[in-house]
Amino acid sequence: MAKAKQLLEDLTFPGPHDVLRGDLALVGLPGVVYTPKEGRGLAAVAFGHGWLQPTGQYRELLRHLASWGIVAAAPSTQGGPLPSHRLLADDLLSTLDMVTNVRLGPGAISVDPEKVGVGGHSVGGGSAVLAAAKEPKVRAVGTFAAAQTMPSASTAAGQVRCPGLHLAGGDDLVAPAQGNAEAIARAWAGPVQLRTMPKASHLAVTDGMHWSRLLVHGKPNRAAHRTVRALLTAFFLTHLTGTTTYLPLLEESVKAAKLVDLDEADTDSATGSGRTALAKAS
Repeated sequence: MAKAKQLLEDLTFPGPHDVLRGDLALVGLPGVVYTPKEGRGLAAVAFGHGWLQPTGQYRELLRHLASWGIVAAAPSTQGGPLPSHRLLADDLLSTLDMVTNVRLGPGAISVDPEKVGVGGHSVGGGSAVLAAAKEPKVRAVGTFAAAQTMPSASTAAGQVRCPGLHLAGGDDLVAPAQGNAEAIARAWAGPVQLRTMPKASHLAVTDGMHWSRLLVHGKPNRAAHRTVRALLTAFFLTHLTGTTTYLPLLEESVKAAKLVDLDEADTDSATGSGRTALAKAS
């Protein structure tokens, strides 16, 4: 536990890389991309925004991933009150294609197409699940406050065999874990973890003020934000780059993000044998 706590603390701080910011619109899709200043064969993550949330609400998270050597991009499509979750999922996959095939920065940056993942917040998290179900090249899925989508994210989860990490807020009144992140995790076909963050609301991972807070319950939470950044960084580094450095953190429950035993109340299994939530490098 001591090592897990130390790794969590270490990963709350920016990583060793200087970070560059770019505009996905230059290559045909509205959105932003954050990259390390240089690096070949890097891992990449496409991140889906929540309902009514602009990509600027996730700049700290995206910049943080890039500082640890992960190209992090977020399309800014489907930002209206009636978004298409299916099209957002398609845009996440298009984003991965762009960062993989288009020259990034001054030419000193490239992405390995075998090291790509998706993530997201709220319906962006549900859309990330839809994307992973559609495209087997996705190697890892990490979400915060994942919400159900149309088509159903929990149904799609039954087709996802890559590792998944789903973080749920204990104070989330918009997409509470039961019926959302928990349902997605229980349906997951591959190795999966569900963690609950006791004091996190639906918007805990966002940055700064935005008018959508008049419609969406919750607000940014600095402590929760740090925990989300650290866990998603550990998860994507482990499953996209193959490092084992952060396995102690992924294998342990920590106070700020408690592991949920998916075996405990798994009443859907016909045999009665539960699911195993593993956090091993793929």
